[in-house]
Amino acid sequence: MAHGRGAAVSAADFGLKGPRGPVFDGIGFTGEAGSLIAVTGPSGSGRTCLLLALTGRMKAGSGHAEVAGHPLPKRLAAVRRITALGPVPGVNDLDPALTVTEQLRERVLLQRRFDGPLRGLLRPRRERAAASRERLETALDTAGLDLDALPRGGRTAVRDLGRLEELRLSMALALLGEPRLVAVDDVDLKLSATERAAAWELLRAVADAGTTVLAVCSEPPPEGAVVVRTGAARPDGARTGPDGSGPSGDAPENAENADKDAEDDKEGAEDALAEASRA
Repeated sequence: MAHGRGAAVSAADFGLKGPRGPVFDGIGFTGEAGSLIAVTGPSGSGRTCLLLALTGRMKAGSGHAEVAGHPLPKRLAAVRRITALGPVPGVNDLDPALTVTEQLRERVLLQRRFDGPLRGLLRPRRERAAASRERLETALDTAGLDLDALPRGGRTAVRDLGRLEELRLSMALALLGEPRLVAVDDVDLKLSATERAAAWELLRAVADAGTTVLAVCSEPPPEGAVVVRTGAARPDGARTGPDGSGPSGDAPENAENADKDAEDDKEGAEDALAEASRA
């Protein structure tokens, strides 16, 4: 596996408090560069907030973490520069009014204008266009998004995409910036068993290509992932351990609870953001 550009991620006693108490705490794990990291836990246990904290978009209050050697919460900006968000509802939703091609073109133009050093703008237009085309083709290929297979090709409206196609489009958009880590929220939300398997296959392909993947889910894949658990206890009453992690395959939740979990996690994120704004 080509893990050269992936970001190693680790955490020790990592935690965050909101106005109503701990959002998540005691998180500890180690993920190598190019690994697939699945974040799971009971309803309202702060999975989305942990995702945002590990990508430098929310400031944790206790313990520490590192992403590609950048300590958190000290180097938030540095971590944001090397990470990207895939689908995170309420944070970077796709525009349903655009077509798939329009959504991709918009992101390509933004990347060309704002990503990278200013001297890049001095390169000949043809050279910049060729580089953008190559980057787009690579992102689409890695995300497994075949525009020709869509109902109306690239002219298919985003609102008409299925849940799995939305995931592929969001991943392609995130990969355009060539991040070292991509974070995905609610990866298995509203997916059938077959679609869940396809979603995890997609994320494994991204990780195998060298980009570390951090995915929030209601149930982790049966194998091949570093599993991080938020929340203090499992259904059998046993603690998950001081580091909050556990072996893949003993997730306490079913996919049918994913909608409620997502809603509770969003409330936790709002609480934590409110607390951060006062800091």
